Parts: sequence; C-alpha cells; structure tokens
Amino acid sequence: MIINNDINYSITHENSKINYEKLSILINDFLNKKNLDLDKVSQIYVNRGPGSFAGIRNSLSVVKAFHLVNKIDYYCYSFEDFSEKNEVKYENIPKLCDKLKVEKNLINPIYLS
Repeated sequence: MIINNDINYSITHENSKINYEKLSILINDFLNKKNLDLDKVSQIYVNRGPGSFAGIRNSLSVVKAFHLVNKIDYYCYSFEDFSEKNEVKYENIPKLCDKLKVEKNLINPIYLS
C-alpha cells in the first residue's frame, strides 16, 4: 500500500515462492502502474511477523535494499504491537507506529515456529 496524502493505492499478491523471487519486480510494476516514483517515497512500513521465514526474510531484504539505495527510512511493526489488533487498518499503520514510538531502521522479526 502506498499512502499519498489522502489517496491510498494498494495491491495484493499470492503468498508463493514465485512471488518471493520477484518481489522487487512486483513492487516496481505497482509503482509504474500508479505513476508513482520510488524517489518520492519517504518511509516504508513493513510487517515483521509473525510469519514464515522466507516471507519475512524477502520482505525485509527488499526494504533494506530500498533503504540503502534510496535512503528511505523503514519501520518494522507487528500487528501484535497494537492492542486493538482486530481494528487496525493498513492506512493507520504510520500513525500507530508514531504513537507507539516504533524505532526507524530497526528489525526484530517474529517467525512462526
């Protein structure tokens, strides 16, 4: 999901090995279809789990690459961080992370056993 002022753009894909391998391509295609530029992205919020090792590893690797290349700050959250998990909407994640003072550029993944 991209949040640009009051406009939200979102897309979903199947959780599969094929999509893990082409995650950065899927993100790039999404940005191109919406006429958005990665250079204008200032923050990325990524779910750190709980989840599968491969899914979390790939998501965090892509986010770290974006951070290194484009100097985009990232925030890793888990829905377990929020007390009212059932009512959390993706578009509210930035405000909730600010409220809970989630540290930027820090990763502490939660893997399912």
